[in-house]
Amino acid sequence: MSPSTFSLSELLAPVHSGLEAMRCILSAELSGEGLVGERTAHVARFRGKELRAAMVLLSGQATGRSTPEHPQVAAVLELIHLATLVHDDVLDGADVRRSLPSVHSVWDEQTAILMGDMLYSRAFHLSTCLDSNLAARVLSKSAQRICAGELEQAARRYDFNMPQADYEEIASAKTAELYAAACELGARYPDAPSQLPAPVAKLMRIFGEELGLAFQIIDDVLDLTGEASVVGKSVGNDVEDGKVTLPVLHVYANVDETTRKAIRDAYQGPCDGGRMALLRVACDLTPGLEFARNRAYGLLTQALQRLQTLPDSDARRSLVQITEYVASRQK
Repeated sequence: MSPSTFSLSELLAPVHSGLEAMRCILSAELSGEGLVGERTAHVARFRGKELRAAMVLLSGQATGRSTPEHPQVAAVLELIHLATLVHDDVLDGADVRRSLPSVHSVWDEQTAILMGDMLYSRAFHLSTCLDSNLAARVLSKSAQRICAGELEQAARRYDFNMPQADYEEIASAKTAELYAAACELGARYPDAPSQLPAPVAKLMRIFGEELGLAFQIIDDVLDLTGEASVVGKSVGNDVEDGKVTLPVLHVYANVDETTRKAIRDAYQGPCDGGRMALLRVACDLTPGLEFARNRAYGLLTQALQRLQTLPDSDARRSLVQITEYVASRQK
């Protein structure tokens, strides 16, 4: 795919006012007094691309389903996303998030776990204030799938023979699920009778799933190749934590036993320095990185096909350009 020639702010221009409304709602949810306020204020600084929120708004516009409540639905998505980030940093042992110290590195793991739980609680409370319970129903299932994906990933640490399909299911559950839910909700909310064919909402969910899976695969590539100062978060954590991602799975499946043993030792053997450095010595990651990137590009090409049934609009064009943005991202 060709690299995006647009900045993210340009891509999100069609939903600028909706994002501003979403940010006002989110800021109110992340405010507080005393110790809680201090910690939520720190988490509020993790707000980054806000792509999931944008997908709610863009999907709503592209399918003609925008309502005054779409920014609140988007805020619920962002709160859940922030909760997953706080918990992920604990699970990954990551000390940096958005070029800032993670919650557990500022305070401790107990505080981070409780902060993540509180953000989930605020998200679901906010969803109950909507006129329709669709967001609560969809996102409660999403939260279950996210947690199941994290549990599965923890159980498959050091699994160098994991089938690609299993890796992709875990990645889909962890990351793609929120993108899929965002696009589905944008196209369905409030689920009242309308002229929108049901297949369109299903296609938007598939679009989000494929976009999100590609996003995670590229994230796994960046964890092996990126610089923390550019990516904005800790890198090399997957190797340190025993997570065998698609680039390594591909390399491992296509080398001799001597190299396989060196890869296993890089993950699990004695280590005086970083395990990422040992992995680079153990094998040539280039074929795996290329394979993973090509898989991500293939998913994004499939995702583009889901948009063909939508009428031409600024929002549809932005969704197309976001696939190019994801393909070329470096952070």
